[in-house]
Amino acid sequence: MVKLDIISDVICPWCYIGKAHLDRALEAAPDHPFTIEWHPFQLNPTMPEGGMDRREYLEHKFGGKEGAVRVYAQIAEAGEAAGLEIDFSAIQRTPNTINAHRLIHWAGLEGRQTAIVSKLFRAYFKEGRDIGDIEVLLDVAEAAEMDREMVARLMATDQDIDDIRARDANARERGVTGVPTFVVANQHVLPGAQQPELWANVIEEINAQLAAQP
Repeated sequence: MVKLDIISDVICPWCYIGKAHLDRALEAAPDHPFTIEWHPFQLNPTMPEGGMDRREYLEHKFGGKEGAVRVYAQIAEAGEAAGLEIDFSAIQRTPNTINAHRLIHWAGLEGRQTAIVSKLFRAYFKEGRDIGDIEVLLDVAEAAEMDREMVARLMATDQDIDDIRARDANARERGVTGVPTFVVANQHVLPGAQQPELWANVIEEINAQLAAQP
């Protein structure tokens, strides 16, 4: 098997779209060689703990309402092309994602990472839920068959916060400036929401190389 590391943030729409493209390629190639691990990256590492009003955040980030509307019109078009139902109007707050990344990390210990990531994307982009809210995160954990009470106990502590921040910092030190970023076999970096066709070619090449090995 070949390791596919995915550096992302669960409030990043391009990460959601990139996952949809990858999922389509993996579904079309059930013999794909990848084992997948998700890694933390906070788009807004200085975001207040309780998050902030989404409209205020977007207008500040994109230089006013017109800039935000223009950028998100492009994102909505790309999301629709990827087969996603994204309801931007339902999103009221932009959260701090440190606790979401902690949940993804703990899910990885149980082999449930991708399931949790999928449910976090859905909760935020389709259902408009505040994934910075602990109760929402507990709902997501429970839906992925994690122990809700155990996750609640962990969330009440600072468990793994420093580790998540260190891993985020390490990604930036390695040159990651945007997400999603895909790293194949710890050697090849694919930045951005790559199309299913590219992933199909990558899978075909890797499978051919593995088949040729003695």
